[in-house]
Amino acid sequence: MVGAVGAVAAEVSFAQRAFQPYLDSGELPGVITVFHKDRHEEISCLGFADVAAQRPMSLDDVFQQCSQTKGFCGVTVAQLIEAGKVALDDPIANYLPEFKTLWVETANTNGVRRLEQARQPLTLRHCLTHTGGFPFELANFTAMGGWSHRMPLRSVAATAAATPLLFEPGTGVRYSNIGIDVAAAVVEVVTGQRWEDVVSERILKPLGMNATGFQPTDEQLKTRIEIYRVKKGKKAEHVPFCASMPPPFRGDRVFPSAGAGLWTTARDQLKFYKMLMSLGVGENGARILKEETVRRLLTVSQRPKSLSKDGYSLGFVAPFADEADGWFGHGGAWASQCLVNGRRKELRMLVVQVVDAYWPRTVCAQAAEAFFRQVEEKASRFPSNDEFARLVTSGGGRGFAEISRSHTEPRSHGVPVRYCDRERIDRFHPLSLRASVSPCETSTEPTTARNASRSGRVPFRDCAKRSNPDGFRVLCGN
Repeated sequence: MVGAVGAVAAEVSFAQRAFQPYLDSGELPGVITVFHKDRHEEISCLGFADVAAQRPMSLDDVFQQCSQTKGFCGVTVAQLIEAGKVALDDPIANYLPEFKTLWVETANTNGVRRLEQARQPLTLRHCLTHTGGFPFELANFTAMGGWSHRMPLRSVAATAAATPLLFEPGTGVRYSNIGIDVAAAVVEVVTGQRWEDVVSERILKPLGMNATGFQPTDEQLKTRIEIYRVKKGKKAEHVPFCASMPPPFRGDRVFPSAGAGLWTTARDQLKFYKMLMSLGVGENGARILKEETVRRLLTVSQRPKSLSKDGYSLGFVAPFADEADGWFGHGGAWASQCLVNGRRKELRMLVVQVVDAYWPRTVCAQAAEAFFRQVEEKASRFPSNDEFARLVTSGGGRGFAEISRSHTEPRSHGVPVRYCDRERIDRFHPLSLRASVSPCETSTEPTTARNASRSGRVPFRDCAKRSNPDGFRVLCGN
């Protein structure tokens, strides 16, 4: 936890203030949050990715984002719609002939099921908005090896076509990974490529998401975020095995699941959702979708309000109207979640790997709202800047640095700080905020940040380095 230096205590982040009681009690092992508004951002890496090993959370630790994978499928379909290759209300049978004749289960008495032929064609819209009538997963999917070991997407689609629907397409809502997988199979037919290759070529590589994929490397798996069972009032328990996504996590028997199978890191996931927040363009300038496409297909629900009070677009939870208070995004089975607001340029991201608990999302949302309010309060008191402020937080730290309007250099009060030669001191945004930073690893000399500036070195800004066991926070430019 953030400590004090001399008589001055380091300021804690909004996320740390909200989550620290749960971390101290052991109810929550660790958490990563990102709050973004306009050009202001707070990143917090708190607690541990592996409690037993005492390995702290890091932006570069891989984790299973589970259902957050659905948004990637939605984006690939939106790209094809944008290119005029498919239409949202196209029948799936146009691309996958096995869906020409479908059956709907209308009764089940003592194990005897009554089936009737579907009257409505199944469409892409149905598949992507959970209105197709599919069950959540294929029968016995855990026996097949879970999301990453079932079978190739085209085989999943063929099996789904032979599975009775729970209701007539377009007449109800049932959350389903199968429908998303069927939509991904359509992408494969239209592009002539495997869906995972489409995702890589059209989303991951352009955005620089180099750590994201369906088969994490052995090196990445050494520092994965472990999964824990969390219950209020009790210490978190490690979950070494999950039937929904069991090991091995790489090899020729691992297949992509468009509904739940993508691995990523907090750093990479942030790139994807910032692209959505910016309505189709990444922070690096890569254009993934046109703004009008994002607004028309992703930011607003694509299923009728008459079917559900909750909106859903192409792989994203979304409002029914594109308004200032409208958020869209998605969560995952292990409680991670990211939501963005394209109109207000706001983002809140939660990375956590826990089962049986979704309350961390509420805690995250409350902390994010507090951060947004402070940014709004300070906005009128500080000049605009082409750089945005980034408050990076880890689970604790020693040292103290401050950036104020009247100083373009951080002041360390004689306390050792960490350095990164690649950064420039003049990139610091002049916000009057405080941040604790860890001591310099390579030198015991109590060099001040002002002296470091004269030598061309500046405080390191990134909480992703695992060599910092105590954690650190630093406010800096992008």
